[in-house]
Amino acid sequence: MLMVGMMIVPLPTFLLDVLLASNISIAVLMMLVSLYLRDGLAFTAFPTVLLVTTLYRLALNVSSTRLILLQADAGDVIRSFGHFVVRGNYVVGAVVFLILTLIQFVVIAKGSERVAEVGARFTLDAMPGKQMSIDAELRSGAISQEVAQARRRFLQRESEFFGSMDGAMKFVKGDAIAGIVITIINIFGGLGVGIGMRGMGAVESLETYGLLTIGDGLVSQIPALLISTAAGLVVTRVSSESGDGSL
Repeated sequence: MLMVGMMIVPLPTFLLDVLLASNISIAVLMMLVSLYLRDGLAFTAFPTVLLVTTLYRLALNVSSTRLILLQADAGDVIRSFGHFVVRGNYVVGAVVFLILTLIQFVVIAKGSERVAEVGARFTLDAMPGKQMSIDAELRSGAISQEVAQARRRFLQRESEFFGSMDGAMKFVKGDAIAGIVITIINIFGGLGVGIGMRGMGAVESLETYGLLTIGDGLVSQIPALLISTAAGLVVTRVSSESGDGSL
């Protein structure tokens, strides 16, 4: 409900600044958590957290786009990011943003999605064989009934986790595509609003909305990049019996 409300109700700029800062903080926290996980099953809620943070970031994108087009002002965080990257050269700023977007979409998001898909497929394909192995060990007396039940629960959790990660990574890839579309809307919609409704010149409109578009794109792409990297680390982490799986 909160995400839907953020998409519909206009947010004041100071509140948007706070929410954007919290989004970056959450992304950094998830990145740190993924570095110290022993394996993916140590944080079984990760797919749910990944989905919620993706929806949260999309809601912030909608809110910032509304403020950019309506007020030509989306708060201090977006403007500061824009100034920091552009530094008076809009071409360099646009190139840096484009490179980050390509890294996020082509390399990390698609790669992590593929890894999650393969992991889910192999986990499900191997599940019957592992269950038969557990049953055989139980019949031979190599393991007790309690150990067999614990291993079956582990297999169930493993299959559910990788299946959930496979679905959640589809949202991450979709978020990357949505970020590109929103950026295009911001720049061309901003030019149309600036020239057609605010009476700005083409250069002034491009400078104003170009700065805000680059800033908004970076504020969205940097957390998305961190969270996608965190998801990639989780799905590529191999289970470790000795507990030394953290980086």
